Amino acid sequence: MLLRHTPKEIKERKALTVNPAKTCQPIGAMYAALGIHGCLPHSHGSQGCCSYHRSTLTRHYKEPVMAGTSSFTEGSSVFGGQANLLASIQNIFTIYEPEIIAVHSTCLSETIGDDLKQIIEKAREDGKIPLGRHVIHCNTPSYVGSHITGYANMVKGAIDYFAESTGKKADRVNLISGWVEPSDMREIKRIASLMGANSILLPDTSDVVDSPQTGSFNMYPKGGTTIADMVASGDSKATLACGEWATKDAAIKLENKCKVPFEITDIPIGIQATDRFVTKLSKQAEVTIPESINNERGRLLDVITDMHQYLHGKRVALWGDPDQIIPMVEFLLDLDMKPVYIVSGTPGKRMANRLEELLSEKVPEAKYKNGELADMFLLHQWIKNEPVDLLIGNTYGKYISRDEQIPFLRMGFPIVDRIGHSYFPTVGYMGGLRIVEKILGLLMDKQDAECPETSFELVM
Repeated sequence: MLLRHTPKEIKERKALTVNPAKTCQPIGAMYAALGIHGCLPHSHGSQGCCSYHRSTLTRHYKEPVMAGTSSFTEGSSVFGGQANLLASIQNIFTIYEPEIIAVHSTCLSETIGDDLKQIIEKAREDGKIPLGRHVIHCNTPSYVGSHITGYANMVKGAIDYFAESTGKKADRVNLISGWVEPSDMREIKRIASLMGANSILLPDTSDVVDSPQTGSFNMYPKGGTTIADMVASGDSKATLACGEWATKDAAIKLENKCKVPFEITDIPIGIQATDRFVTKLSKQAEVTIPESINNERGRLLDVITDMHQYLHGKRVALWGDPDQIIPMVEFLLDLDMKPVYIVSGTPGKRMANRLEELLSEKVPEAKYKNGELADMFLLHQWIKNEPVDLLIGNTYGKYISRDEQIPFLRMGFPIVDRIGHSYFPTVGYMGGLRIVEKILGLLMDKQDAECPETSFELVM
């Protein structure tokens, strides 16, 4: 009886959000910083904020997430955190020896009005930043946007600090990764490699938050985008940015700073989004799409064709990040399923516009909302009024799943009660195959559990 008190009657709310379908900016900034090689994220605020952000990432990835904090006290909260950050920078470089410190702000430091750029300049003038080491920053107030906004701000900050142009373009393409799992980043690199595309991926959390067990602790795993690659990104001939919310600002910054033209595409989830990704990458890198990738697409289509009868017409409720929801909705439509309820706490007008394009004809009864008041409570109310066959979203949907007895596919962030998301991709055609396999398993398990004895079949 966890959420059975949720009422079916939906009343207009003006200020109250219940179980928001998002988390806060600094978590996104911290995750993006982990995708930079030799980088230690640093939270400029209270110790409790940093502990929350680290623990959330640690629980999701089942990996120790290292980060520093300015450890604000009452005095810092009143008089500002400059002294704390200056001491932190000196201590971190002395004790932990990172190549880069990536500073992000918090609600507290933003409310005070700390000028991170000025503080970092003072640290450099005072000799607290060793030669050949770097401190970058971004502003991430939690009362604006979501974890996706914070991720976007840190990626933009890395481009702002490092990308340089020599005026001579290289035969290379930048791939700016939206918020996806390290397994997805590895899959994006695999696809680019199969195509023979010379590319730089930024950020890249593969081999950082999914590093192997070697028997010894390594504070800075071998993965992550290197400083050399971030600098070289300014000489690339083009940029392909995956996911508008998480990557557009960085792509614009790179174009304005280094004259690298860009295209925005969806995160390659499902058939059509992956088609667009490989086609645009092929065009930008001036390479052909190999038969091996076409074969992966064909295998996905074969499975969908073989199992279509189990997917057709199934009603689905989704929540999470717009960059993932949009291509996922498109993929569900390709599976002949009906995404009827969709919420995201991340603001942005494009989501409603894009969902209107996708759903208006095929699922005219669909309801969707993002930004303020788009929360799990509203989603649950919609479901109580007219149930669905499948839930897709992060761990926080397990309460609805339990109380309403609905199969639940975990996707997105955070997932703290299952394993596998950081090791098995959901992007590309192979990722699409895994999504279909998991959906079919959930639907068939429910069918097996609920059907009468006379309908219990060995072969479904």
